[in-house]
Amino acid sequence: MHARNTTYLMLTLAALLLMVSCAKMGNPDGGWYDETPPRVVSASPADRETEVTAQRMTILFDEYIKVDNPSEKVVVSPPQMEMPEIQSAGRQIKIHLLDSLKPNTTYTIDFSDAISDNNEGNPMGNYTYSFSTGDHIDTLEVSGYVVDASNLEPIKGMLVGLYDNLSDTIFRKEPMLRVSSTDSRGHFVIKGVAPGEYRIYALEDADRNFVFNQKSERIAFTHELVKPSWKPDVRQDTIWRDSLHIDSIVQVPYTHFLPDDIVLKAFKEEQTDRYLVKSERQRANRFTLYYSFGGDTVPKLRGLNFDDANAWVEEPSQRCDTITYWLRDSLLINQDTLEVEVTHYKTDTLGVLQLTTDTLMLLSKEPYEKRMKQLEKNIKEWEKKQERARKRGEPVEESMPIKPLEVKVNAPSNMAPDQNPLITFDTPLEVLDTAKIHLYSQQDTLWFRSPMLIRPHAILPRTYEVVGEWRPEGKYSLEADSASFVNIYGTAANATKAGFQVASNDQFATILFTVSGLQCDHLVAELLSSSDAPVKTAKAERGTVEFFYVTPGTYYLRLYEDLNDNGRWDTGNYDLDLQAEPMYYYPEKIECKANWDLTLPTWQPAMLNAARQKPEAITKQKGERGKTIKRRNYERARQLGIEYVKENIPY
Repeated sequence: MHARNTTYLMLTLAALLLMVSCAKMGNPDGGWYDETPPRVVSASPADRETEVTAQRMTILFDEYIKVDNPSEKVVVSPPQMEMPEIQSAGRQIKIHLLDSLKPNTTYTIDFSDAISDNNEGNPMGNYTYSFSTGDHIDTLEVSGYVVDASNLEPIKGMLVGLYDNLSDTIFRKEPMLRVSSTDSRGHFVIKGVAPGEYRIYALEDADRNFVFNQKSERIAFTHELVKPSWKPDVRQDTIWRDSLHIDSIVQVPYTHFLPDDIVLKAFKEEQTDRYLVKSERQRANRFTLYYSFGGDTVPKLRGLNFDDANAWVEEPSQRCDTITYWLRDSLLINQDTLEVEVTHYKTDTLGVLQLTTDTLMLLSKEPYEKRMKQLEKNIKEWEKKQERARKRGEPVEESMPIKPLEVKVNAPSNMAPDQNPLITFDTPLEVLDTAKIHLYSQQDTLWFRSPMLIRPHAILPRTYEVVGEWRPEGKYSLEADSASFVNIYGTAANATKAGFQVASNDQFATILFTVSGLQCDHLVAELLSSSDAPVKTAKAERGTVEFFYVTPGTYYLRLYEDLNDNGRWDTGNYDLDLQAEPMYYYPEKIECKANWDLTLPTWQPAMLNAARQKPEAITKQKGERGKTIKRRNYERARQLGIEYVKENIPY
């Protein structure tokens, strides 16, 4: 009996110990995460094997693996014209190269971070399998970054390739010799390179032929020759005990391949081929023509099934690539189909602008019958409303009122002295009577007429700018009598009044800085918001830039060389041997306070590598730093109240 009790107590104690052990080692959602990435056990043909003739390869790992998006992430070099077959199967990766193997050539299959274990998703990271069809392996590497020339954003997934043919036109004629692909940081490494001299290009390969043959493809090129080399070097590696504590820092010898700091600035050429993209008539009272590229003149239109004399008002965009035609006549507005002959410039097959004539059928997306039904519905609703008012003894309208022309005045209540109020309309104006529009300014308690100028906005359609002498802390009233504004349909606006005040100077900051080290005489600086959008623009005067009336806040700064002095950033052109206009980012954020004149240190934009200039806070293409397994294990240990030590985790 005593023995049975002892046995029972021992079993109970063992069960309790097991429960405590389970509680300590994990939580309800499972145990520790495996931190070990997959490891290659063997390969056939063997990695770095020479005299290879087989087009099928197998790589064996120590655990079940998966390959993420091999068609995009895995890069085979030399480039394969026919997409290779790359599949994971259990613990294996099977590769089938469909192109014929080239003689005496080193092949590299760069998996980047595409390989991970099947359970926890531990990435293997930067694994490259190589072999040679000749008697030796080429082992040199070149690396660097690709950024967007317009905003220095890292570009992910762009091909970067080498040519041993140094011709300036080779990029358009032959596929790249050796290629790589940029990662989320815009970083690339081209491996398996033989000694020699090369030209390097980057290509957003739309048709996957490894040749630049479409204007829609983003490209980068440089005239500097690449001469791969290497040297023995030492780097410091940090060994982490957990996600917060450093275990040790060790010196690790390695082979340092050069160059490793190439920066390619990619751009998309301006689409200069002009053709009609589409024509549409979304509203009955207007139609729009959309062109692929702007021009110096607007098209000439002739009505084929209507009289086109004074039939419309033209509203071209700034670059004349979009033209809207506002129909004046109600008969035309009510005509569901307009047949128009268009005489315009279009690019022919040789790339030359030619005057051509086309016929367009413009169908209204708002048919006359549908609009009449809506009008009848509105009239009935108005009549019912009047009948209810009559029964209640309230005033009754004799006729359905005509909606007046809407006037939108954009005048901030606390406007900066360098701003101007804007007046915007939904339809084009026939009348803008400045004699009926008045600007008043307050002095003490009295209001006086103040000089002003009303002019069309340089970019915004149907928008007018009110230019005045804005005094800091001044109070203003913009007043327009009724019928000051009348649109092309004869609809007048009611009397309009908008009050606004100009802020005092001490509510703003001023930024001043000097630029040095650039040879260009025309520099344009842009003050940027936290979303990388321009807030203010200023030209450098003898190397000095000033931003006035800056609202307090956090800003960033960029500058470009306006080589043709046209006031805007321009892209490049490969055939004309033109790079995009150089763009630079100030590497730090700028904090502005009210009533503060901020002078920045002299800025030397070209001193810092372009891939490292743009502040991370406004870089949209972030590097992929997913939460590691080690961090997840550390978090689990913290929740359990125990110290995280990798050696304590059972595998």
